[in-house]
Formats: sequence, structure tokens, C-alpha cells
Amino acid sequence: METALEILQKYWKHDTFRPLQNNIIDSVLAGNDTFALLPTGGGKSICFQVPAMMKDGICLVVSPLVALMKDQVANLQKRDIKAIALTGGISADDTINLLDNCQFGNYKFLYLSPERLQSDWILDRIKSLPINLIAIDEAHCVSQWGHDFRPAYLKISLLKPHFPKVAFLALTASATQRVQEDIIAQLQLQKPVVFQQSFARKNIAYMVFETEDKNYRIEQILTKYPQPSIIYVRNRKSCLDVSSQLNAAGFRATFYHGGLPTKEKDKNMQRWMNEEVQVIVATNAFGMGIDKANVKTVIHIQLPENIENYYQEAGRAGRNEDKAFAVLLTAPSDTIQAENQFINALPDKKFLTEVYIKLCNYFRIAYGEGIDEQFSFNLNQFCQKYGFPALRTFNAMQFLDRQGIISLSQEFSEKITIQFLIESKEVIRYISLNQNDEEIILAILRTYPGIYDMQTAFNLPLVAKKSNAKENQVHAVLQKLKEKEIIDYHAKNNDATLIFNEVREDERTINRVSKFLENQNQLKKSQLRSVLDYVNDGKNCKSRTILGYFGETDTTDCGICSNCIKKQTTPIDNNTLSEKILSLLKMQDFDSRELEKLTKFQSADVIFAIQHLLENDRISINPNNQYTLRK
Repeated sequence: METALEILQKYWKHDTFRPLQNNIIDSVLAGNDTFALLPTGGGKSICFQVPAMMKDGICLVVSPLVALMKDQVANLQKRDIKAIALTGGISADDTINLLDNCQFGNYKFLYLSPERLQSDWILDRIKSLPINLIAIDEAHCVSQWGHDFRPAYLKISLLKPHFPKVAFLALTASATQRVQEDIIAQLQLQKPVVFQQSFARKNIAYMVFETEDKNYRIEQILTKYPQPSIIYVRNRKSCLDVSSQLNAAGFRATFYHGGLPTKEKDKNMQRWMNEEVQVIVATNAFGMGIDKANVKTVIHIQLPENIENYYQEAGRAGRNEDKAFAVLLTAPSDTIQAENQFINALPDKKFLTEVYIKLCNYFRIAYGEGIDEQFSFNLNQFCQKYGFPALRTFNAMQFLDRQGIISLSQEFSEKITIQFLIESKEVIRYISLNQNDEEIILAILRTYPGIYDMQTAFNLPLVAKKSNAKENQVHAVLQKLKEKEIIDYHAKNNDATLIFNEVREDERTINRVSKFLENQNQLKKSQLRSVLDYVNDGKNCKSRTILGYFGETDTTDCGICSNCIKKQTTPIDNNTLSEKILSLLKMQDFDSRELEKLTKFQSADVIFAIQHLLENDRISINPNNQYTLRK
């Protein structure tokens, strides 16, 4: 039999293993349940792919993202290794054929999402396969204390009794001690051998900068470091806005988010991978499985939800071991925005109870009835009927799903997408000739400013409300605009599927799970608090702060983060800088960006000096947002 190193050299053309890879492989080959915590870029896939190639049979890989599965299957196939991905959208007949191939076609890898394990017949077919190893990728998804909990991951433990002699390998790049223990318990790993590599990324400089003008600071960074970069933003609109601004400023940029058609996603990602563009602006939909070694900078322009997400996203920089930068740009208003998005949208017990009761009423389920009843469900229509805020309602329903009270398919993309095909001046001309349609079209344009540039997810109830029209009136206008080839309009019937798993018992149902809701909310709050502590701490090494969060205490200052550099820098003379600013303002008025250029001081120092001068009434702000001397 070929050795692990020979397999690595033969198929992957590497001469040596990375740290801990060989130890993990040896543990798996010895038949041990194994837990491996390897930071982003640590080479987790090799840990199950190599031992699977050394044994007869097929390796089952449970993975959370279709893109990640497709990428790994494609890479294996390039190496002449037979692999299949059982993703969503495959018909039952095709699924049967794929599983037949796994059973009789000498395949080595079967990738599937955890949701597939919820189909009893698929689970039964898997039990009949010659499984040689079960690998659980992104295993933090199994823990309700993790940052990306997915209830379907809890089903993986159902495989344990059927494969008592098959090793389970759980892999993740970020998990606190509490999450590690929960993963081991939830997967029912038996006396697992635990391998944990340090979270330290010594070549990454973690930088936090407070700035009045984030766009300007981004341009400075991208000019100084023209290598491949990722900019993470919070929503789809920001993807387009930031990308457009960068292109207008002379940079080559594209964007990526979950709402793009698959073809456009692939095209934009390939342009960035092939370095036809320098920058990809993305939501957190862009990440898992992205393997580009020479990313120089990862820039976040809004606060992340938790340190785990931030560490994973920042860790996409510098995988080639060259020095790289993880930059977080902040402004005073960011804290309020983050609390509104991540904390204020959390459901409390009272709101959860109200949502559950209204949900039962919505589908006319009587008290004591409803078990196993299935319905088509539209979140926007439900929220509009009862006046519920959409994000908070979605969070409440996700919680009910995680607790098994309901099962909710995650098909919450909008049913309608539209894009204007003619220029804005032609749209205005059309409005002047069709005044009955004016309110609806203006509501669309105000709600979706990027609708000229891309296919845009369209919320029909929202536009109807904003234009004081009925939904069928909005629909009629859309149809008319499509027929006149003014818009490209696509409607899909992809409401979520909702199944009630228990009989309706109102408060009694919610009382049973309210303790878990309280725990979840406390976790979210403490995670955001850790992010705010990381951002606001101007003294301690940023790298050590991150390592401490993950439980590493025996650490030293990195010497390259923003706080470490601040310690090494000779303190500036604020009086000298203030006088320099005053002398410049004697000539003419300037904004902060111009003062930064002219004084050649750091942005934070200039802002501090400006604030000092404002507080002491030495300068004021004119209507053009420039600073001027007090008369």
C-alpha cells in the first residue's frame, strides 16, 4: 500500500505535509474519531482526502456550501480522482443514479450537504455504501454556540450507530473551547483525538483605523498595495456602490453577493482569481473554499458580527506566507449600526410567542392540531399582514426551526428580479407620458438605486406600500414595462416550505424553549461585545487579542499590528500639528483629507488635532464641509 506521503506526492504534487496534517492522517488511519482545528489556509481537505485514497471504499464528506463542494470535486477530478457532489436541485432519479455510481462505480468521494441527510431514503442508501471515512467540514456549524449554526448538522450523528467502525473526522478553522466541546458531544465522537494548531497568523498585520472618509482610506490602501484584495461589506447594495466608486476612481474592481445569478458569480470570481481585476467587493457569501494564495489585503468597512467570522474572512489574506494586511475601518456611527443589525433584531420571548401564534393563525391551525402539516410560505407577505419587522421575524423563525418546532426551507430569495434596460432619461420620458404609472415607477427607483446596473431582487409588498398601490397594480405595471422592453423581469415561484413538527400549544411550546432563546441572545450580545472591545482597544496587540479570544494565552506581541506600530512610533507633538493646520487655514479652507495630504501626518493624528481645535473654538466647519478659521 502506498504511504500517505506517496499519495500526497502522486496526486497533489507536494513534497511535505503542513503542520499537523500527517498526525491527523495517522489518527484517522488508526480508526480514531478525530477533531482537527486548523486555521484558515491550514489545508483541512488534505486531512481526509489523503487517508481516503489509501483505503478501499468511499469517503463521505458533509459540507455546508455548494460552491465549496463543487470546487473540491472539480479539483479532485483534475487529479483523476473520482468524486461526486450531491447538491440541491438534483432530481430524485438523478440522485438515485449518482448513488448507484457511488455504490458500483469505484468512486472515492461523495460530497453532500447536511440537509440531504434529512431525507430518509438518501440516508438509507448511504448506509449501504462502502464508507471508509466520514469527514465533517466546517464542523462549527453543528454547535448552537458556534457562529454559523445549522440545525441540519445535528442529523450527522444519526450515521454513528450505522458506521461504528468508521472514523469520524470533524474539521473547522475557528472554534472556542466551548464550541469544540459541543461539536464533540453533538457528533457523538468516541474518545476523539484532538489536534489544534495555533490561531496565530504571524504574517498578517491586523489593523484598525478610525476614519471620517472610508472610501478615501480604501483608495490609499489599494494604491499602496496593488496586489489582489477583498473588501467585505454588509449588504448587496454596498457591493455595487463600493465597486462602482472604485472603478470610477481608476481601480479595477468587481463584486460578489448571494443574490447574483450563478453565471455572474462565477464570471466575477474568475476575473478576480485571474487578476483581471484587483479588487472583489463582497458580502460574507464570498469566502468558504476561496483558495487564492497572494491576497495582500482584506478590508472590512463595517463591523463583523463576531470574532470568528472576522478571523476567517481576514485569514484569506497572506496564504502564501508573505506579509499581508487585515484592515478594519471604523467610524463613530458603526457601533449603533451593528447593534441595530445584530442585537436589536433578536427576538425576545414575547415576540417569539407572538410570531408563533400568528403563524398558526395564518395557516388556520387549531390549538392541539397541526403536526406534520406543510405549507408554502412567503415571509414578506406574512410580515406585511401582521406588521412584523422582516429581519426580526426571520430570526424568530430560524430559532423555531433550530428547536425543531417547525421546519423551514431556506428559500428566502425574492420571487421577482428586475433590471431597467433603458437609460434614466428615457424612463423619465416614459413617466411623463404614462402618469398613472408614475408613483409605482418612482417608488421602484427610490428603493433600488442600482436597478439600472444589475438584476435586482424585488420586494413586491414593499413597493406596493411605498407607492400606496395594491400588489396586483404593481404587478400590472411590471408586466407592461416588460412588454415594452423597458425592464428585464423574472418571476420565480420559490416561496419557502414550512412544516409544523408539533401540535400547536402556544405559550406552552415557547416556554419549553425560551431558555435556549435567552442563551442564544446572550451569546450574540457577548460576541458583538468582543468585536467592540477589539475595535476600541487602542493599547493591546491586535493579534494577541484575537488569540486570547480563542483561548491562547501564551503569546507575545506581533510587532506589526496597528497598536504595536503605535507603540513603536514616536508620539507626535499635537501643538506643532495644530499650528501647522492653523497656518494652512490662514491661506484657504480645507477638508480633513486635504489637510492630511498637506501636513503629511497620519489620518488619526490629523482628526485628533482637528477635534481639539474645534473644541477650543479655534476653527469651525463651513457649509462645504471644510474647516475654516474662527473670525
